[in-house]
Amino acid sequence: RERWVPFSAQDSERLEEAHGSGRDREDLVVPTSGGRYDVHLKTRQRVAVYWDEEVSEVRRCTWFYKGDKDNKYIPYSESFSEELEEAYMIAVTLDEWKKKLESPSREIIILHNPKLMVHYHPVATSDDWGSTPTEQGRPRTVKRGVENIAAEIPNGEPLQIDHLVFVVHGIGPACDIRFRSIVQCVNDFRNVSLSMLQAHFRKAQEQQQIGRVEFLPVNWHSSLHSTGVDVDLERITLPSINRLRHFINDTILDVFFYNSSTYCQTIVDTVASEMNRLHQLFMQRNPHFSGGVSIAGHSLGSLILFDLLTNQKAAPEEAEHSEQGSRRSSSNRGIEDVKGILKKLELSEYCDVFEKEKMDSQALFLCTEKNLKEMGIPLGPRMKILHYISSEKEMQVCLLHGCVHPGHTPLPSASALTTYNPSPSALTSLSLAILAQVSANYPQLNYKPTIFFAFGSPIGMFLTVRGVKRINPNYSLPTCKGFFNIFHPFDPVAYRIEPMIVPDLEFEPMLLPHHKGRKRMHLELKEGLTRMSVDLKNNLLGSLRVAWQSFTRAQLPALEAASTDTVSTDAEAEPEGSTEKEPDTKPEEPPSAVKEEPPLINVGRLNGGNRIDYVLQEKPIESFNEYLFALQGHLCYWESEDTVLLVLKEIYQTQGIALDQPLPGSQ
Repeated sequence: RERWVPFSAQDSERLEEAHGSGRDREDLVVPTSGGRYDVHLKTRQRVAVYWDEEVSEVRRCTWFYKGDKDNKYIPYSESFSEELEEAYMIAVTLDEWKKKLESPSREIIILHNPKLMVHYHPVATSDDWGSTPTEQGRPRTVKRGVENIAAEIPNGEPLQIDHLVFVVHGIGPACDIRFRSIVQCVNDFRNVSLSMLQAHFRKAQEQQQIGRVEFLPVNWHSSLHSTGVDVDLERITLPSINRLRHFINDTILDVFFYNSSTYCQTIVDTVASEMNRLHQLFMQRNPHFSGGVSIAGHSLGSLILFDLLTNQKAAPEEAEHSEQGSRRSSSNRGIEDVKGILKKLELSEYCDVFEKEKMDSQALFLCTEKNLKEMGIPLGPRMKILHYISSEKEMQVCLLHGCVHPGHTPLPSASALTTYNPSPSALTSLSLAILAQVSANYPQLNYKPTIFFAFGSPIGMFLTVRGVKRINPNYSLPTCKGFFNIFHPFDPVAYRIEPMIVPDLEFEPMLLPHHKGRKRMHLELKEGLTRMSVDLKNNLLGSLRVAWQSFTRAQLPALEAASTDTVSTDAEAEPEGSTEKEPDTKPEEPPSAVKEEPPLINVGRLNGGNRIDYVLQEKPIESFNEYLFALQGHLCYWESEDTVLLVLKEIYQTQGIALDQPLPGSQ
């Protein structure tokens, strides 16, 4: 059934102005919905600009009808609306009502008076039953003008765009619990951002300092499954439990596709080319845009973006410059690095052999026992070198850039690695082999993202599976200085990042403040009860301790009653000392209150020294059974006000614009 959605008041005025100018006979195009759709006035069609979507019909509405089962008023076609308007104006002018009009589908509309107009929808034709259509069916209500119907017409979006965010989806074509597409989910995310701007950035809006943030979806699933792989899967899929198998083929298998070198290349090429295309198209349509660009990924989409970002070149122009200038001396530096390694292993006498073979540090780490044997290295030194190479590979803590680079001597210990700050652009194929990352040629983006947001992300799990035990605190993404890992506490797909940077310290993720400025009531109640039970426990233990001390100390004078007076005076002095010590036991109670404000934790440079992991607050109903709401927890981010507010806060913070009132607990 057709569903009609009104344009915003701003778009309606723009369309009506173009229609009134008489230019609708030409192929005039009017941008609407913040520039995401174009309306072709001549053909009355609405076309999506940035993504593929079915063309929708546009109507200039003046007359509406509504039946008993209809929730909203439905517009008549423009041609029939003109007939109704003409009949209405004649009736008003001549004051002659009870006019009957027949619609193209032989339905009858009767204009009783300006406030009562009805539309009869016949059950059967008069030829079959010999009765008039007015005698059959319940009449529909007819209204003239949009001001007479209860329609919610939005005001429209701010014209100024401050920042652009590309959003990449996860597995499957559906992105939420209602099986909606990435376009629909991002539309929700954008609508929530507009309401959050009005609620928390009102001062900046009134001073015209900000406009809005544009969110554009990036779809890679359709391109992957248009390669013909679905046909191949269909041939080998069992016929039983057909719907479940089809669901698995369409969703969960995307994870395996990404771990396949063939389809991984297709996915990263699609994501990168689509984001570059969208960026180029956006700049063409918004030539005066001077804001930044950020990227966001949900589930597997965040892992795709993370791999793309780790393989970006920090400064392509400077890298080419330095490459030409250092090409002559690179081999010499590499040989010197090998000399340093051999010196540490007390094998300096073999430096000439490696220099003769033109072995640099990168080539050394690619050596096998067979290669060293062919070079004439004896068994003992050969074992030392191979052990050194294997130990260095196991101690890799620097994400993709912590491997052996040409021109950098490998560091001998983990403590040294924690202070090692390699060049971001020094990426080698060896690093991919060490981390068991899928070998792919990662494309370069046409821009440097400001911030990377990961929603319900499995990045930490995939890095661990790839063999990364720790992330160097000095590591940062080459072209993106901000990274936020946002997750719901019950999300089964989400994993943390910070423990990989600081593995020796246990600490909780940052609790995302509620968008209304406080913790949810059930969480406050839970914390209050926990604090109360701890206080009761401490008080009880303190009372028992004091009672036990008084009991044990009371026995001393009785046992030593026959002693001298000096002993009794010492015994008398003990209670005074014990009374002085009692206050010392009480300060042990309050630490529970101090724990509310966690100490500052250095989580490295991955997010510019700021915290990375942020956890949402579960809703009261979700706290009853975390297993029941696990799936909902993974799909909740699109309509989460807390998530959207954090995204807006961090984006506008880069422009020096803060919230009207800082939220409690925010960093």
